[in-house]
Amino acid sequence: MKISLVIDSRVIHGSDIGPYLQNLLPYVLKNPNFSVCLIGRKKELEPIIGKNEMNKAVIIECSANIYSLSEQAVIPWKVPQCDIFWSPHYNIPLLPIRAIHRVVTVHDVYHLAYQHTLRRIERMYARTVIPLAVWLSKKVITVSVFSKSEIVKYTGIGPEKIEVIHNGVDSAAFRDTKRKNDDGASPSGSYLLYVGNVKPHKNVIGLIDAFALVRKSFPDVKLVIVGKRDNFIHGIDNLDEYVTSLGIDRQIVFTGFVGDDELYGLYKNARVFVFPSFYEGFGLPPLEAMASGVPVVVSRSASLSEVCGDAAIYVDPHDPKDIARGIIRVLRDGSLCNELIDKGLVRAASFSWKASAEKHMKIFKELCDTR
Repeated sequence: MKISLVIDSRVIHGSDIGPYLQNLLPYVLKNPNFSVCLIGRKKELEPIIGKNEMNKAVIIECSANIYSLSEQAVIPWKVPQCDIFWSPHYNIPLLPIRAIHRVVTVHDVYHLAYQHTLRRIERMYARTVIPLAVWLSKKVITVSVFSKSEIVKYTGIGPEKIEVIHNGVDSAAFRDTKRKNDDGASPSGSYLLYVGNVKPHKNVIGLIDAFALVRKSFPDVKLVIVGKRDNFIHGIDNLDEYVTSLGIDRQIVFTGFVGDDELYGLYKNARVFVFPSFYEGFGLPPLEAMASGVPVVVSRSASLSEVCGDAAIYVDPHDPKDIARGIIRVLRDGSLCNELIDKGLVRAASFSWKASAEKHMKIFKELCDTR
């Protein structure tokens, strides 16, 4: 008998949760043991998942925005009778639903750990919804041992309720030798690369400060920041003035959003990938850089050592001088650079979306077997 699984798919375009859902859904839809309903917009789901795979699911149209009052009013009525309702983010319906089991994925508890960076309404939402999400769910999935410990710390639930399933990376896509190197987005010359959002815990200002120091030894190197330039919430009112005051305004490139082909090219052509976050639940971009054959410098914080293993140079994210030293080590030492590339390719290959999907489906099956 098939397991009826309803998935809240409205976050499929999210910058953080989107890739998680985009990569797992095809494996779930292909599994003949599951009967799948997707809550979301068909016009948004179909271009990502594909028409053939979409035909294997029932689509329940829903336009309610995440984190909204309307989702709390609408989603409980949208969920049909089912064995499992899976929310790939913590914004679960708080009212009763017609599911035998709830499963929630909590990628991190940044909104609890970094409450001081949030607006009052955001703090209230996080303090209410995240603890309720884990307490109302039969099983909590998270993406790292670090995040598991943080969930226990901030919500008080027992660790036995939480399953750790690492994210994957599509190594073949990032190492596609047929893909042209001239992607149109990469600047000419040598550059450092950062990929991610610009929230305070990402420490982009620390990276910019470190880059200013790197340029004293490598004046021709540039810094490429992939991600939206707005929403800098770092206590610096005018980023342009700050960068200009450091004398590096012409050496920093803000790309804004880029498509997959441009992103692959930016990774492939980078000298060093730098990820100086204060806080991460997982940290997928360093793995993408490794899969692209690029040496990686990351912070010695949160989940990053769990993800990157011995395939990265670790730095203190609170010290721009130390970040700069790590970058300069890689730029100067060709042997170290090649060693990091080789180790990175092996490390990235050990994280697969297929393995991740199989572990998710195993949890769903085990829950239904205990009925």
